[in-house]
Amino acid sequence: MEFELRKDDGIVIVKPQHALTEQDFAKLSAAVDPYLAESGILNALVIYTPDFPGWDSLAGLLSHIQFVKQHVANIRKVAFVTDSKLISVVPKFADLFVSAEIEHFPYSDFDRAIDWATTEA
Repeated sequence: MEFELRKDDGIVIVKPQHALTEQDFAKLSAAVDPYLAESGILNALVIYTPDFPGWDSLAGLLSHIQFVKQHVANIRKVAFVTDSKLISVVPKFADLFVSAEIEHFPYSDFDRAIDWATTEA
């Protein structure tokens, strides 16, 4: 999984390239946690993938759940930028469980998603 932490904007752009692994979330946490310790909040998490790749194992799934559980309170916005049918329904359900503002954008609307992610709520 590729990701970019844009400290100036306070956003993380995650680009899943393959089935998600336990190591993917360890690396993401290692990059995000020091930023959160310093700033306290992440303005946005942008997930950019044409289709959700799933997980390589149960450990990958559990690591994903743990990452969300540990970080969800410190994220203002989440943008799903994908054409995945599965992910397109996530914002409807996630609103019930998280306080972050959540939006779905078609994969071709990456720039619009970044604009939304970097705009004050």
